[in-house]
Amino acid sequence: MQGIFEQLRSGADVDMATPEYAEAIKHMTDCANICFRINTTAPQPEQIRPLEEQLFGGNLDQTSYLMPPLQVDFACQMKIGKGVFVNHSLTCMAAGGITIDDGVMIGPNVRIVTDNHDFANRMVLRCKPVHIGRNAWIGVGAIILPGVTIGENAVVAAGAVVTKDVAPNTIVGGNPAKFIKSLTPDPLQRARGTLKAKGTKSEILKTQLSQVDGVQELQEFRQYFQPL
Repeated sequence: MQGIFEQLRSGADVDMATPEYAEAIKHMTDCANICFRINTTAPQPEQIRPLEEQLFGGNLDQTSYLMPPLQVDFACQMKIGKGVFVNHSLTCMAAGGITIDDGVMIGPNVRIVTDNHDFANRMVLRCKPVHIGRNAWIGVGAIILPGVTIGENAVVAAGAVVTKDVAPNTIVGGNPAKFIKSLTPDPLQRARGTLKAKGTKSEILKTQLSQVDGVQELQEFRQYFQPL
């Protein structure tokens, strides 16, 4: 039998009036108390960091940081990658699960929502997860609604209300958010794309290696192009 948190992540109807939901309420209360401590602590990383690690149960990488204030109701339903930076006033309604991949940047006053209610019975939750892909940039005041996936390197413009998936390497904006333009892929993706077009590894290595930025990306690049 699924526990309450698994039920919420699965998208199944969850009745908040049942005894089983008490465990979720306790977790929400614990998160609210830790968020209060974060938000009322002097904004020094050495003081905020231990509280954020407590909030996320030790699952916050050392290279990632969230600026206070913030409000997270279901921290146990969140996964945050490496090198993530979140500006102040993030709100996460994370019952359905929120995944933030490596290198994501999130501007101030962003809201990420995974839960909705049944129209006939408002005590019934219906959740859908949100996934923000690698190196995506979420602009100030954006709202990301349940079930949305933001693709790699995508940019969500300030104030956008995202109701549908965003393709990788694109910019979206507006309410509801719509496609604005495509972006040039990062150097590694350009190299892969050129390889498909030309079919010659040595040419790509010579022209693209100097454009690869970062140790991890360089390792991926070398792995992809071996053996020459």
